[in-house]
Amino acid sequence: MSVQLNHTIVWCRDKEKSAAFLTDVLDLPGPTHYGPFLVVELSNGVSLDFYETTDKISPQHYAFLVGEEDFDESFDRICSRGIPYWADPGKKSPGEINRHDGGRGVYFDDPDGHFLEMITRPYGSGG
Repeated sequence: MSVQLNHTIVWCRDKEKSAAFLTDVLDLPGPTHYGPFLVVELSNGVSLDFYETTDKISPQHYAFLVGEEDFDESFDRICSRGIPYWADPGKKSPGEINRHDGGRGVYFDDPDGHFLEMITRPYGSGG
C-alpha cells in the first residue's frame, strides 16, 4: 500500500492573512483558490488549505523541511519582521535556534497561533 499526505486544512480567522504570512516567510508561490479554501502548495506535492472559521481555533504544529540556503533566507525574514522565535517546542529558549542532528531548526507562531517549525535535517537523521 502506498500512502502519502496530500493536504491538510489549516483553520484560521483570515485565510488571506494566514496564507500570505506562510508564503512570505517561506518564500513560497502565492496561494490559489479552490472552493472556500486558499491553497498553499509545497514542493513535495502536499498542500496547506487555509479555511476561515469564527469558531475556536485549536493550534496545530506544522514542520517544514528546508535547505540550508532557504533556512538562511527565511530566518532573515523572521528576524527582519520581528517575529518571535524559539529553539524548542516548549518556548524555553527564545531568540535561539537549535542544531539537532547537525542541522538547524527554529519554531515560530503564525497569526492564528499555529506553531510552525523550520528544520534543515529530519530529526533522528544523525549528524
